[in-house]
Amino acid sequence: MKHSVLVIGSFVQDLAFDVKGFPRPGETIIGDFRTNPGGKGYNQAVAATRAGIPTLFLGAVGTDAFGTNARKCARAAGVHAHFVTKPKHATGVAAITVNASGQNHIIISPGANFGLRPHDIPAKVYDSAQVVVCQGECDYGTVAHVLRTARRRGAITVLNPAPMRPDFDPGLLRYTEVLIPNESEFITLVKLQPACAALLRTAPFNAQGEFTESTLQSLKADALHRLCRALEVPVVIVTLGARGCFISQPDVYTRINAHEVEVVDTTGAGDAFVGGFAAGLVKFKHNVFEAAHYGNAVAALSVMQPGTSTAMPIAREIARFLKKRDHA
Repeated sequence: MKHSVLVIGSFVQDLAFDVKGFPRPGETIIGDFRTNPGGKGYNQAVAATRAGIPTLFLGAVGTDAFGTNARKCARAAGVHAHFVTKPKHATGVAAITVNASGQNHIIISPGANFGLRPHDIPAKVYDSAQVVVCQGECDYGTVAHVLRTARRRGAITVLNPAPMRPDFDPGLLRYTEVLIPNESEFITLVKLQPACAALLRTAPFNAQGEFTESTLQSLKADALHRLCRALEVPVVIVTLGARGCFISQPDVYTRINAHEVEVVDTTGAGDAFVGGFAAGLVKFKHNVFEAAHYGNAVAALSVMQPGTSTAMPIAREIARFLKKRDHA
């Protein structure tokens, strides 16, 4: 099957606990347990697939039960997947706690995801891809290889730098056409980029002191756009959680407000946006604004259900949601 979206990245088995409140240090609490397939790459691939766009996911797993389960879950979800087996690594695992308001704490053990190497990726997987998506749960050398190869093959490259690691390689931005960080990831990127650091020493930034999330939230749109442009990536989309997202393109910027919905579980909302955005780029013939509008709806629908990949909405749900909201 030809695929329009290619997601190369992480598979992680989610071990989730629903709790009333997060435990304090040294405290033991009771919670309800559930386990589902996840990982940023896999979640994004499921989101794009369910949005109705032919998508291929490529990732690495171990020889353990979670690795075997990965293949079964992908088939059951209708996701076209190519799993590379890494016998020396365990399959990635995430420990997740979700409180009564839907907020989460997550610990990830990447396992086999960090064992994925460029030679594990067949050249043919790029053949029909219009959009190629990567994240930060794999080896950065492999991510660079994927983005570089995808650009050479004429695909739109999308980098979601999550989770933002201390060893992040700013050189990845050279191969990125669409960068999608959340607020904390954007702040780290700004501090790493020399042009951004210089800009922060000028007005209106110099009056703000240390650049933090509260500083970011207080910035006017034109100032935020200037910071985005200093990252030297064609398109920067900063996801703002309950405040929607900010889109910065070379000559224009805009903000899309979040939809007001009843939140059950915010885990995987960022992945829902990225996967929905990738699908939207195909659906709307590479129109960034329309794709982000679509991704925003996918994210809103995902937080109304528990879980990560299992919470991704299908195309007709998204269409019905957008039709209702656009005519409200």
